Amino acid sequence: MKTIDFNRSDFYSFKKKILFRDFSLKYKKMIIKQKNIINSEIEDISSLDYIRNNSIVFINKNFMFKNLKKNNVQIVTNSDEVYNYHNSNVTLVNDLNALFNYTSNELFLHDDHIEYYDEFENINNSQISKFAEIEDSVSIGKNCFIGKGVKIGKNSIIKNNVVIKSSIIGENSIIGDNTTIGSTGFGFDFKNRGATNLHPHLGIVLIGENVRIGSNCTIDRGKLDFTIIDENCMLDNLIHIAHNVKISKNCCIAAQSGISGSVKIGKNVTIGGQVGLAGHIEIGDNVIIAAKSGVTKNVADNSTIAGFPAMDIRKWKYNIINERKNRYK
Repeated sequence: MKTIDFNRSDFYSFKKKILFRDFSLKYKKMIIKQKNIINSEIEDISSLDYIRNNSIVFINKNFMFKNLKKNNVQIVTNSDEVYNYHNSNVTLVNDLNALFNYTSNELFLHDDHIEYYDEFENINNSQISKFAEIEDSVSIGKNCFIGKGVKIGKNSIIKNNVVIKSSIIGENSIIGDNTTIGSTGFGFDFKNRGATNLHPHLGIVLIGENVRIGSNCTIDRGKLDFTIIDENCMLDNLIHIAHNVKISKNCCIAAQSGISGSVKIGKNVTIGGQVGLAGHIEIGDNVIIAAKSGVTKNVADNSTIAGFPAMDIRKWKYNIINERKNRYK
C-alpha cells in the first residue's frame, strides 16, 4: 500500500504553534545543552521515517539516526552520539519520554486529552462525526461510532457496535461487529506508569481495499505515522494489532492472535490461531506460522515455523518426538 502524507489536524485538533525558544525556556530543567538553535515555529512532530517541515523529531538512543534535510526541524535527543553527530538545531535532554508527551499535548488535542471534542450526527442510532468522509454506498450498522477525519471507501460494510477513529479504510472492506479501529496504542514509560503518563498517539490506521476484519478485534493507530493492513488481508475474530504494525497484501490471520508494536509482516503470510509476535520483528513473504506459536525473532521468506520460541516446523516436530520418547524411557 502506498502510504500518504496525511494532515494530522484532520484527525486531531491543532491547538497552537510553539516557538522553540519558548519551548526551551518552559522545559529548561530537562535540557542538558543545545547547539546552534534556530528559533523556528513548531507545528508538528516527526518520526525518522516521515520528516515534516517546522517540526520536532525525538530521537531515542536506541534508534538509528540520519541527516534531516527538511526545513526548520528541531532535533531533541537523549543520546550524546546523536547530539555530537548533528551540527545545528539539536537539543540534548534527560527525559525524552516526558518531553514527547508534553509537546504532543501542547500541539494537538487527541482522544486521551480531556479537552478533545468532536461534532456528531445521529444516523441509524450511530454517532458519525461531521468531519468524517464516508462514501454514499457504505453500509453502517447500529450503535457505531465514527470519529473526526475518518474516511471510508465505496461499498464497504461497517457492522454493528464498531468504533472507528483516526483511520482511512479502502473500498469493498468489511469490519465485523464490536471491532475498534484507531484506538490509542499501548505506549508508556516503564519507569513512570499510569494513565496520565501514556504516550499520546497522533498517527492513523490505513486499511486497504477488500480487507475483511472480524468481530471483537482491536487495531491501534500509529504513534506518529501509520498502522497498515494492506489489500486483500483477512483477519479472524478476537485479534489485536498494536501500534505501527505493517501487514502486507494477502495475509490471513486466525483468531486470538496478538501482534506487538512495530512488527512488519510480508506478503501472503498465514498465521494460525493464538499466535503471539514479539515487537519490532520482521516476518518475510510467504511465511506460515502454526497455531499457538510464539515468534520472538525475524523470520525469513518462505519459512514454516511452529512452537515457542518458534522454529522451523520440522525441527519443532523432531524435538517433540524426542521429548516424548525420552519421557517414557
